[in-house]
Amino acid sequence: MISQIRGRLANKAPGEIIIDCNGVGYGIRVPLSTFYELPEIEEEVLLQVYTHVREDALLLYGFLTPKEKELFCLLIGVSGVGPKLAINVLSGISAGNLERALCEGDLICLTRIPGIGRKTAERMLVELKDKVTLPAGAAATGLPLKQGVVKDALSALVNLGYTRSIAEEAVHEAARQHGDEPSLEELLKESLRLLARH
Repeated sequence: MISQIRGRLANKAPGEIIIDCNGVGYGIRVPLSTFYELPEIEEEVLLQVYTHVREDALLLYGFLTPKEKELFCLLIGVSGVGPKLAINVLSGISAGNLERALCEGDLICLTRIPGIGRKTAERMLVELKDKVTLPAGAAATGLPLKQGVVKDALSALVNLGYTRSIAEEAVHEAARQHGDEPSLEELLKESLRLLARH
């Protein structure tokens, strides 16, 4: 069972990368959240890996953080969710926002993830709600995605070219920092300030 890989990044494309470990190239499937944070080709990378064994194949799934790997393992334990869909989920929402949506029972947020229908989202909530806890300091914002101002801010950031997962993270962080209900302009301004740090 391969649990971790460190090596030279030989090739990268959205969805799958190749890591060279002493001359052996490992093809590893990764979510977009990991792909966007990868170093340049030829640089060293360390990935947490999940090994999925099928009758006809041995597939590797890689993650930059233990948290993403943990969520991936929880997702594939949900009835009807396989590794491909689990990678899709982590590509469509950040790990922190996925945890938040599961803890808050935010069905609307989950059904916005490409490939996740209402029934699958409901199964995820039922089966994972008690298995996920928000880290200290990441309490509910009081501004879930379904609320108008957050939804509008998220839409504006996506239209500006930010990926949905990155935009969600910035908007939720901005909402947490603001405390009371901010206007759309205030939320956007704070979100853009946070995004400028990265």
